[in-house]
Amino acid sequence: MSNSLSDAFNVYFDMVHADNELLKREAYRLRYQVYCLETRFLPDEYPDGLEKDSFDDSSAHCLIRHRRSEEFAATVRLILPHPTQPETLFPIETHCIIDRLDVIRGVPRTKLAEVSRFCVSKSFKRRQGESGTTTGVSADTADAATSADEKRTFPHITLALIACLVRMSCHHGMTHWYAVMEPALIRFLTHFGIYFSPIGPLSDYHGKRQPCIIEVKFLLDGVAKKNPDLWAFLTDNGRFTLQ
Repeated sequence: MSNSLSDAFNVYFDMVHADNELLKREAYRLRYQVYCLETRFLPDEYPDGLEKDSFDDSSAHCLIRHRRSEEFAATVRLILPHPTQPETLFPIETHCIIDRLDVIRGVPRTKLAEVSRFCVSKSFKRRQGESGTTTGVSADTADAATSADEKRTFPHITLALIACLVRMSCHHGMTHWYAVMEPALIRFLTHFGIYFSPIGPLSDYHGKRQPCIIEVKFLLDGVAKKNPDLWAFLTDNGRFTLQ
């Protein structure tokens, strides 16, 4: 019997490309639950219970679905560059101070996307301290990520969202990600060989977060060196990679 991370995840969940309005509404509904009701990082000003903004039409969206209940457990979007005006600012560039210009210099804007609305349903946050987070990663979770007990609790829905982002990036030809990340999530991901580079100070943006950037190939190479099984999960055994 296989004990791979992919098999462990696929027993309980699947990844769903939200490529139609019905599925996108499920993503907006989950975002409303997490950002407006649970964490209150956004005001409750959506009478239809769907958190949506002007970037959604230019984004790729993905959902994680719990197979048994058919409940959507998590969602993430990838804000793509403007197709004809790549200098159009991303949210990170309007809400955060970016002072590490040396890190982002040379990154082609036509290949740069922003990770956004990365969130997990409260129904799938089981550990103490996770309920007040968008990602399901608390300070305690981040610090425990290397323990044997923590590894046995995989699949981490957080890592599945990273896999969704890899797939969307390959589909749209994106090579780099912007992201505004909770410090606990940054620490959590480093345990698995995923090293985001900070490009500015902490900002008060949906909570205290730090603007970061990463090259997708660098992300996958780091994971391959530290955890080949996780690399196989993120890339679907090499189907989704960037050269």
